[in-house]
Amino acid sequence: MGFKQIAALAIFIIAYLLFIFLPHKRSVVASVGAGILVIFGIISLQEAFSSINWNVMGIFVGTLVVADIFMESRVPAFIAEVIVDRAKNTTWSILFICALTGFISAFVENVATVLIVAPIALSLSKKIKLNPVKMMIAIAVSSNLQGTATLIGDPPSMLLGGFAKMNFGDFFFYRGKPSIFFAVEIGAFFSFFVLYNIFRKNKEKAALIPVEKVRSWVPTVILVSLIILLAQSSFLDTGFSYMAGILCVLAAVVSIFWKKIIKNESVIEGIRALDWDTTIFLAGIFILVGSITLTGWVELIADFLSKAVGTNIFLGYTAIVFISVVLSAFIDNVPFLAAMLPVAITMALKLSVSPELFLFGLLIGASLGGNITPIGASANIVACGLLKKEGYKVSFKEFAKIGLPFTLVAVTAAYLFVWFIWGK
Repeated sequence: MGFKQIAALAIFIIAYLLFIFLPHKRSVVASVGAGILVIFGIISLQEAFSSINWNVMGIFVGTLVVADIFMESRVPAFIAEVIVDRAKNTTWSILFICALTGFISAFVENVATVLIVAPIALSLSKKIKLNPVKMMIAIAVSSNLQGTATLIGDPPSMLLGGFAKMNFGDFFFYRGKPSIFFAVEIGAFFSFFVLYNIFRKNKEKAALIPVEKVRSWVPTVILVSLIILLAQSSFLDTGFSYMAGILCVLAAVVSIFWKKIIKNESVIEGIRALDWDTTIFLAGIFILVGSITLTGWVELIADFLSKAVGTNIFLGYTAIVFISVVLSAFIDNVPFLAAMLPVAITMALKLSVSPELFLFGLLIGASLGGNITPIGASANIVACGLLKKEGYKVSFKEFAKIGLPFTLVAVTAAYLFVWFIWGK
């Protein structure tokens, strides 16, 4: 075992621990770790550059910009308020809000989705004098669940798409079989009953909410057009190597200049306002994980796990899903998923099983496991932060009372669906 191999693993582990204990400095940690790898010659500058999936980076940055103007347009708020006003009682108002959250989250990053829907939920809770904690937790977990359903829903899905070269359409049907989208929707169907059970006692009719005035429909047109173009690009860029990222960046450019024309805001200020912290974090993660792959650790870990499960494919699949669930409840799922994707595919090849089985199981476990605790996903942290501003504190126990049953039901249903479709 050489110096480069030991150093790469040591830097990766230290960075990972710092992600846990210094979550607000994660971009700094990731970039410093990547810099050390290059400076000390553990990987070359060219290898570091090649480790970054630029297509995924383009998708992430582009969809963030589009999501931002979509949120500012107030179209989601308008739709949410119409739904609340037409619901027969508070139970169904809350459930419809959660369903809307899930729908938006399939196409807009989870944190942005929570910020879009939260004002409606808080307004409803004030009008009927209802504690908003359970409602906000339900919104956060619904967002995290459905964010997994499509390529552009959340960074973990983008990471999987980039690694497995899956395009937008592949999340619906892959190699002639139902894919991630349907696994998530099966999970959503069964977890709906968990939410219904939690809110079923709220039978009072919600007071009418003044319907939000839509500021502009243009952002909605841009978002819908982007989704259609991403679906069409599947036929042109079958290797998922560049086109999706370019389309998202172009949509972002259009959005920034539209904002400039309408609001006369500085283009430079618009670019500065982007979530560069998460962008830098993602790039650093790609390099850190790339060093683990380049120095041979992925092969070693896959060998160990393959030997541990022997020839029992179901045991291996089950272990990947539920280990991911447990770990992702407490640690950031982005670096975890990025590190485990090459392990999962290598392990699948060693067991002579379809790689999609382990890859899909890994995505479901890593993405949904974050719903168990208030620190398991960025959307949860944002939801709890909004509640704190309103004077409500959310404990681990209070969050887990909703997050744990919701997660177990959704993961189990999706896990069995993936096994039934891809385990043969």
